[in-house]
Amino acid sequence: MAEGRGLRRAAVTAAAVGATTTLASAAGSLAAAAYFARRVLTPERERPDDTEILEVRGDRILLTATAETVVPGRYGLWLDGGLGHVRIGDLTSTDVAADTVEREVLGVDVGELRTGGARFNGYHYVGTPEQALGLRTEAVDFAGELGRMPAWVVPAPSGRGSRWAVCVHGRGAQRQETLRALPALHDAGWTSLVPTYRNDEDVPAGPDGRYNLGLSEWRDLEAAVEYAVRSGAQEVLLVGWSMGGAIVLQFLDRSPLADVVSRVVLDGPVIDWGDVLDHHARLHRLPKGVGTLSRSMMGRGWGKRFVGVHESVDVARTDWVSRADELHHPILLIHSADDEFVPVGPSRALARHRPDLVTFEEWRVARHCKEWNTDPERWERVVGDFVRGE
Repeated sequence: MAEGRGLRRAAVTAAAVGATTTLASAAGSLAAAAYFARRVLTPERERPDDTEILEVRGDRILLTATAETVVPGRYGLWLDGGLGHVRIGDLTSTDVAADTVEREVLGVDVGELRTGGARFNGYHYVGTPEQALGLRTEAVDFAGELGRMPAWVVPAPSGRGSRWAVCVHGRGAQRQETLRALPALHDAGWTSLVPTYRNDEDVPAGPDGRYNLGLSEWRDLEAAVEYAVRSGAQEVLLVGWSMGGAIVLQFLDRSPLADVVSRVVLDGPVIDWGDVLDHHARLHRLPKGVGTLSRSMMGRGWGKRFVGVHESVDVARTDWVSRADELHHPILLIHSADDEFVPVGPSRALARHRPDLVTFEEWRVARHCKEWNTDPERWERVVGDFVRGE
């Protein structure tokens, strides 16, 4: 996932900068912290190959073993720099000595499956909901703060109706990340709206071209919800993945339209950006204090020039464990104990603090936002029961 690669790369480079300069001067720490903050907030446009197809064996495929390709479940591979795509299924064999894995081939969506470089895809499905899932899809635009924003509308079986689910993808992801959820929502009778938000590809960028970790993106979600209400929605369900969860939580806190929301589903959400940034600082051994300084630079007026943000990014506002008493909507919270990018700790803590609101479903084995991939039957069951009110 792009968000994981970008933040990991930021941490590694900032660690190198900090390790050689921090001891020499305070300016070194400032430079390392500014670099780390900029990388966290800057959209990643390059998506290099991260595995290799070694052999095509009929309905099987041999891949190099990576942290992603060795995990059971249903996934995908981008081919030819993103021009092609193949859906892959479970592991059929693993060769530890050769550092390879064999997996099922479930279907080639576009392009030609052949040996060479490929990029792992956790979405599994690609294309529009109609192309990927056979669900009737309408391409629409809604008026956002920064301009026209494209979206998909997938009507419920009986038509658009009054119950709308708005699905919010994560940092560095695409709308296709949400496709895995649409069948369960459709079967439960919800019309689904899948919007874009600022800094997505081919949509208006924010004034600084940087992510604000949900602290400005929530206004694009508000515009999407306004579109749903104008289109007949009387009840709204919000579904958010990763940073999409952080966007949802800011919307619930700040938007007057939060009253139309009846319930929320969060998958691998960022409950506390401070915890996520601390995790990556520790993981990559950033010099002591650099991670803390980077958060200060994001959130303080004096730091905006160094970080390159138009609006200050107050990470403390994203700590929903500390702010748990301010939540008012029923939440289904899905998170894997083996999430390598967004640690599960804050999700567990939020569930402990608000058992009256939070239904917590903890996964094992699944990596970041890939709970559906490892157990789609369980995911669709718990989500279906929740959104039906069962």
